[in-house]
This record gives sequence, structure tokens and C-alpha cells, in this order.
Amino acid sequence: MYRFEVPGMKCGGCAKKVERAVKFMDTSAGFSADIENRRVTVTSSVPQAELAAAIEQAGYANQAAA
Repeated sequence: MYRFEVPGMKCGGCAKKVERAVKFMDTSAGFSADIENRRVTVTSSVPQAELAAAIEQAGYANQAAA
């Protein structure tokens, strides 16, 4: 399970865009978004760095959260 801080994710539409980017990398990935705190949690076998790159390509700077 990976957690990402996604500061630019400000609404449900943003969260959907981030989710589409994650699901493009792994269609079976688990995904949840906390819009208020601008965080996403992803359960996937895809390496964290690849998921981070996909989120960035969708237009959202991110960083791994502790």
C-alpha cells in the first residue's frame, strides 16, 4: 500500500483524474482519495515510483507520504 500527498487535488474531479492515472497503470489497483487532506492511498503491485510518475503525468505533483 502506498500513500501520496497530492497538493493540487482540490475536488472530486481532480480525484477522478488521479484515479484514472493509477488505474491506467494497474486496472485492479485499490484506490481511495482524501480530498480534504489532499492524499490518496493506492494498493497495487506496481512500483511506487511508477505510480508517482503516472500521477505527475496526469498533471498533479505528488510525493510519497509516510
